[in-house]
Amino acid sequence: MEICNKSKYHIKTITYILLGCLIPSISIAGTSEKNSLDDTKIELIEIEVKDNMAKTYLKKRISSATKTDTRIRDIPQSISVITEEQIKDQSLLGLTDAIKYSPGVMAGQGEGNRDSVWFRGNQSTSDLFVDGVRDDVQYYRDLYNIDRVEVLMGPNGMIFGRGGVGGVINRVTKEAHWENKNELRMQGGTYDHKRSSIDLNSDINETLAIRINAMIEDSGSFRQGVESEKKAINPTFTFKPSDKTKVVVGMEYFNDKRTNDRGIPSVSDGLQSRPYSTSRSTFFGNASQSPNEAIVKNGYAIIDHIFDNGMSVKNTTRFSDYDKYYQNVYAYSSVQTNGTLTIDGYYDNTQRQNFFNQTDLTYNFKTGSVSHKLLIGLEIGLQENENFRILATPITGVNASNPFALLTFNSSRSRNTSTDISNQAIYLQDQIYLSEQFQIIAGLRYDKFKTKFNDSVTTLNSAYVNDQFISPRVGLVYKPIEPVSLYTNYSLSYLPRTGEQFTSLTSSIKTFDPEKFTNIEAGIKYDLLQSFSISSSIYRLERSKMAITDPSSPTNTIIVDGQVTKGFELGVAGKLFDSYSMYGGYTYQDAEITKNQGTGDAQITSGTPLGHVPKHTFSLWNKYELNDTWSAALGVVSRSDMFAATPTVSTAVKLPGYARLDAAIYANINKQTKLQLNIENLLDKTYYQSAHNNNNIMYGYPLTARATLTYTF
Repeated sequence: MEICNKSKYHIKTITYILLGCLIPSISIAGTSEKNSLDDTKIELIEIEVKDNMAKTYLKKRISSATKTDTRIRDIPQSISVITEEQIKDQSLLGLTDAIKYSPGVMAGQGEGNRDSVWFRGNQSTSDLFVDGVRDDVQYYRDLYNIDRVEVLMGPNGMIFGRGGVGGVINRVTKEAHWENKNELRMQGGTYDHKRSSIDLNSDINETLAIRINAMIEDSGSFRQGVESEKKAINPTFTFKPSDKTKVVVGMEYFNDKRTNDRGIPSVSDGLQSRPYSTSRSTFFGNASQSPNEAIVKNGYAIIDHIFDNGMSVKNTTRFSDYDKYYQNVYAYSSVQTNGTLTIDGYYDNTQRQNFFNQTDLTYNFKTGSVSHKLLIGLEIGLQENENFRILATPITGVNASNPFALLTFNSSRSRNTSTDISNQAIYLQDQIYLSEQFQIIAGLRYDKFKTKFNDSVTTLNSAYVNDQFISPRVGLVYKPIEPVSLYTNYSLSYLPRTGEQFTSLTSSIKTFDPEKFTNIEAGIKYDLLQSFSISSSIYRLERSKMAITDPSSPTNTIIVDGQVTKGFELGVAGKLFDSYSMYGGYTYQDAEITKNQGTGDAQITSGTPLGHVPKHTFSLWNKYELNDTWSAALGVVSRSDMFAATPTVSTAVKLPGYARLDAAIYANINKQTKLQLNIENLLDKTYYQSAHNNNNIMYGYPLTARATLTYTF
């Protein structure tokens, strides 16, 4: 892997200094006496029986959406949580797998080298977080060390800052606890899939516990020449010097090597184009010329302390070092009438170092009969990013029936950018409990976002930009009866002109204000049972201040209010009966362009539906426990047809809808040993799962089986 020359050391130095400053505070916090907390009550805390709730698909409380421990039913926002039990039952390995049954969100193709997520008609590669901290480099995230995955719909700028355009995904890592419980999982399956993982947890003494999660995987694919190798380790330590102080320190090393696979092209079929008809295994381009590797190194510390006056403080420090490259040789054009196409390629390298520090102070108090949970927070972020790209010489006239091409890569770089980002933010939020029936949540976040950008290939793209924006959120919750919450909210998010990956800033757009995302939402959440919940929402999400080419003057760039998505989401999660669990939902989306964009054949007219946004999606996973030994599960994932990309006046490629069945069977051999078999695409249906554009279309997996042996000790 080629290493960029820019120094990384000053971010690392800051990290070490801050971590060093935090260590003395641990011992100071630990000297507090164990007095009872203030009598101020913000809400009745639901008692969850751990042995029962830990084995369901329902999570009742999270902290990521508000930065305070809050019942999901009291948060005026559509939220889905993929629990650890569901991760195990569905044999979920990566982030893309995890969201396949969640309403309102779907995975994109990601050019075969990264997670790409669609929230309410908006694609994102950077609205991904771990323990509430940004994790924004483009790579495939694994779940080997993840306790749960939280999907928060709608703009989330007040909590998470820039981006969060249609939603965010937050992964919550496993941490050490005071229980000697270990787990070994061994897995094998079709296409030479082999994977082993281990989860070791031990209490060293009354104040210190250690946990180690590790994983290794080696897999093939139904696609010709495509394979992957992964390995990772994540040790964590939990230190509790007192009942009021907890410190979590962790480190992670993650390595992912795989073949970069961008799928198949399209072919014209009269007025509308369609995916080219070929074997599901056909690789367009050259698999041996399409390597991809990501190396991720993380270090983090989380300190929680509860004071005696209704206050608590949480400080999170995280340093990440990313080293990512990919090279791809892929279908660049559609298949022409003579049966040929163009194959192209490029090499891309990204080096990024992230440093984030968050401090959250929460204060519970009353003003008369009104209770408040007040949050005041600060965030500091420093990011250094270097990216360069080398183009290949495309080959035209490649026969689509044998689409192999050996490309020659240029010696010079087509892009060579360096970007320094500094971000300071302050946020204020008040969760106001007017009565048992009425609650208000209101907050503001101020971000100061400085960017120093340079592209050495062209000096015209050098820029220094200082963005400042305020992201508000206000929501109302009304409870006509205790298990039912009706809510409405309004929120804003902004995306700076640097783009999600800091490579899109140019001289023509550097003076423009950030893109703006406005969301209005209303919904209902109903805890039908203690272990089962139903939620639904309607929303309108507008994307404005989009930079596009001026149709009347193609050399100029203009700002337009560009697109709108209106929709409905329905979700279910939990145990409907003692032996019957379910998770899934239905989504309706109406997403369209609201202003003419582009010129010539590339023009997109107002009213055009957005690409990769099906009007209807439905998913439902059902698990039934037959007896103490045997359980079985059946799931369905379906969507209506959608366009591979937003249609232009000259090109529209439609991907037909599909319905796919998944299944699983489980056997408890004894108290320590469990065997399960998961089958994806039980009926071996041929379908198109996702696309990056009109000529990068990905087949869904054929019938795929994975057997997993789990041993606890």
